[in-house]
Amino acid sequence: MNKRLLIIDNEEGILFALDKYFRRAGFHVQCARELEEAEALASCGNYDAVIIDLSLNGKGSTEGLEIIRYVRLHCPIARLILLTAHATPEIESEARRRGVHALLKKPHPLPAIAKTVAELLEQLV
Repeated sequence: MNKRLLIIDNEEGILFALDKYFRRAGFHVQCARELEEAEALASCGNYDAVIIDLSLNGKGSTEGLEIIRYVRLHCPIARLILLTAHATPEIESEARRRGVHALLKKPHPLPAIAKTVAELLEQLV
């Protein structure tokens, strides 16, 4: 059975690269570019992992933190990975408090993201 992955990022290039990489690895992938679309997908699916960009509305935005609580509610077993180019200790602390399992800084190599996802999914077994 394929693992289900939701990717939430406003950057089309990042969505494309992550989507293609994880599909090739055998994942069932769905993508969202904005908060409302992410909420709709999260409410309809039972994901094993969710990759969330912190800045869904552009540089300096922390909208990605808002979707964490929603995803936790609708996909309680999902492993959450927050991607950001603008990590601060405060953001990292808040993300962990809200239930993020890993925080990765952009740009992050695709194989390293995949390794983090695989390690987190091992916790589900």
